[in-house]
Amino acid sequence: KSWMDGQGIDIFRIFDSLNWLEGMKVSINAVRERTGGIAEACICYTGDFMDPARNHKFNLKYYIDLAKQLEDAGAHILAIKDMAGLLKPAQAKVLITELKKAIHIPIHLHTHDTSSVQAATYVSAIDAGVDVIDVALASMSGLTSQPNFNSIVAMMKGHERASPINLDKLNQLSNYWEDVREYYYPFECELKAGTAEVFEHEIPGGQYSNLRPQARSLGLEDKFQLVKSNYAVVNKMFGDIVKVTPSSKVVGDMALFMTANGYTENDIYEKGDSISFPDSVIGLFKGDLGQTTGGFPEKLQKIILKNETPFTERPNAHLQPINFTEAFNTFRKKYGNDVNQLDLLSYLFYPKVFDEFYKHRAQYGEVSYLPSTTFFFGLKKDEEILIELAPGKSILVKYVFTTEADENGICAVIFKLNGQTRAVELKVNSFKVTKEMHRKATKENEIGAPLQGKLSRILVKAGDKIEKNTPMFTIEAMKMESTIVSPYAGAVKTVILKEGIMVAQDDMVLEIEF
Repeated sequence: KSWMDGQGIDIFRIFDSLNWLEGMKVSINAVRERTGGIAEACICYTGDFMDPARNHKFNLKYYIDLAKQLEDAGAHILAIKDMAGLLKPAQAKVLITELKKAIHIPIHLHTHDTSSVQAATYVSAIDAGVDVIDVALASMSGLTSQPNFNSIVAMMKGHERASPINLDKLNQLSNYWEDVREYYYPFECELKAGTAEVFEHEIPGGQYSNLRPQARSLGLEDKFQLVKSNYAVVNKMFGDIVKVTPSSKVVGDMALFMTANGYTENDIYEKGDSISFPDSVIGLFKGDLGQTTGGFPEKLQKIILKNETPFTERPNAHLQPINFTEAFNTFRKKYGNDVNQLDLLSYLFYPKVFDEFYKHRAQYGEVSYLPSTTFFFGLKKDEEILIELAPGKSILVKYVFTTEADENGICAVIFKLNGQTRAVELKVNSFKVTKEMHRKATKENEIGAPLQGKLSRILVKAGDKIEKNTPMFTIEAMKMESTIVSPYAGAVKTVILKEGIMVAQDDMVLEIEF
């Protein structure tokens, strides 16, 4: 049904991670023609159009022209998506004023408060005539979230454009969610205060909370400052691009990759022919995410793609048609008869993520029954909880103790299930294994892992003939994948390690012979 019937989604916010108009037109048309909903098309804001050193590309004319094109394409509302919180008060005043002159549809401003000055940006935008702003309830606001809803309501009292909102009720809601937020402590962004560094590195708010855990998983947390510096370096190398999901992840992957390997910008240009870049970086420069304003830097594109030819049209023009009946039958053969069409769509969009989810559920069952605090933090010694599986069906779990880890880092967790003692063996992730580690790659013909992670796939076997840039194995590390290619032509002499194991940087995976 349409949104006017009170069913489904009413406003569809449509954006392209590179501000590529061709990437948005299909979605705008689909919303207008098939849903009866409102198409809110976005311009992702980046840089600083009032900075003479930056406005050669993303200048005021760029934003005005793109806004007109989106209005002509059928957008009902224009959104300014300031995902990193870069729009300063002075810039907001000019941008909104000029947009109101240029287009005739409402303007919606969205920002993140990483720098802690975005409430001032909203005041400037409101005075300039912006129609809608995005906010977050006080206890969920600030830093990488949106500006404080409650405070803005208080700030707007007496203003000619103030909305009649009950501040007392907002404060009550905020107090409630402040308590709930404690359950989700592991997912905090770890940013303790607003930072002006965001105007240098331009990391979006939605990515900032993921980037440190990624760095931690790669053993780079102590180099996080360098990761942020490399983020800015990579952005310039890529041609100063729009950075929002998923383009921001690509910049982050490259920044982590350079930090993990100790690469500088010069190293990339001088040694790039022999470097295996993260798969997401290769995909960006190939055109998997669409096209960027002014195109990608040709020299870097050739280094990254090596022998591959990029395409310039929509990425889906290169996808093979799907027979959903055949696909579903194949899908059920692999995952069983309990899967449905929605599962199939999840699998087609994100095959690796779905496979990991399916295996996790097969191994551990439906973990959503666990209370949030237990799931995130575990049980304390002698703590007992009641887990409701269904109305009238519950189990009683009591944690007893955990044994010391053995030489392989394996411990036994002892607990009681409905009064009966049980035990499971687990690997202690923080345990320092004292047994011999993997041999390091030190010779020219020894191919090692470029970064810490999981050796997810080995693509060759002993005896295989290989050419330069032949894919050999894949390393996966928390949302980043790298396919390692051969720097030489020759043959695979020996495959040392097996799929599925964790490797450290420079662990030797295989040997080749020339």
